[in-house]
Amino acid sequence: MKEKIKHIVGKKSFHTCVIIIIVATMLFFLGITVLKYSVEGETNMPFNLSKIILINSAEGTEKEAGENKWAFNINQNADIYLYIEKNKNYKEQEAIKSILIDNIKIEKQEESGTISFYRPNTNEKGTTFSNSEENLVENIEYEGAMETDFKNLKIGNQGGVIIFRCANNNIAEYASNEEVIDHSQLLKNAQKTEESMKAKITFDLNIKIQSGKEYKASVAVDMPVEGIIENGKSAIEITDLKDVIFKRIKNI
Repeated sequence: MKEKIKHIVGKKSFHTCVIIIIVATMLFFLGITVLKYSVEGETNMPFNLSKIILINSAEGTEKEAGENKWAFNINQNADIYLYIEKNKNYKEQEAIKSILIDNIKIEKQEESGTISFYRPNTNEKGTTFSNSEENLVENIEYEGAMETDFKNLKIGNQGGVIIFRCANNNIAEYASNEEVIDHSQLLKNAQKTEESMKAKITFDLNIKIQSGKEYKASVAVDMPVEGIIENGKSAIEITDLKDVIFKRIKNI
């Protein structure tokens, strides 16, 4: 029996089969690892996206009224707040170098209107956002700093908040001869519906770390938030971020 086993083991075909089995096993486990990474992404990043707050509001900009007392172009604004939090389970010391929002796209839009993207207002004495030409952007990069500063595009290097605006400009018009205009009711008075204003916005969120590591995820948000027609303003806090999967794109 021992001689027979020795004879079989000594054959070239046996060694070939063993090598094939080993390689197949390695490829199988490699495939499982790659599949798991594609589904789960990075599970222990230095910093995480902890929540998104989306604030919708209606805004009227005055235009030539003609025979009326008032006339407005109506914008539907979506202010997007991204909360970046330090991972308490990450053991190494790290700091945020910068966070880039790019590849901003309109994936789906139900009705006409001009969707544009804005950085926080550059006017020091102005409001947080202004739909003005100087604030128009195609991408936004926040630099790591000692503390968060929206107007100067800074985020605390140990975590903070970054913001930008997605605005559907000139989505409707409204004219009136009333003495006082309630801007919170402009969309309702213009007979807009939430269904007609629906749009899906996608963008890439890139977190760059001082050590050289870089992580990227695709994020999608839907606008408007329910209640904007009746109230003129609505908000939602999103903490279920299982679809936001970060992948490491640089590891230095």
